[in-house]
Amino acid sequence: MMRHLLDAQQRERMHIAAKMSAVKGLMPLLMKRRNGSRWSRAERADLLVRLRALSYLSPYLVTLALPGSFLMLPVLAWWLDRRRGLRDDLMNNLTATIAESAEAERPGNF
Repeated sequence: MMRHLLDAQQRERMHIAAKMSAVKGLMPLLMKRRNGSRWSRAERADLLVRLRALSYLSPYLVTLALPGSFLMLPVLAWWLDRRRGLRDDLMNNLTATIAESAEAERPGNF
């Protein structure tokens, strides 16, 4: 049980670190428009990637900004694990459906 908890903590720590590193450099990119410059297509794509990374961090940031947030961390962990399980179930069902339709479309199957 303890090993599972430590593994989950390590996984989330690595996930947060990866997303935080993707957000680095966001402010200078955002300020470019405010300072009168225009964004190039590559900068717009980069901005989109950074904002998506920031949106993945929002559950963590909101939870830590609330008073008493330390007490909310177990709820956040449960919610994130629940979402991961739902996503895995959806992918398994989708894979099974695709495999069934491919099987039905094979020549010789009636």
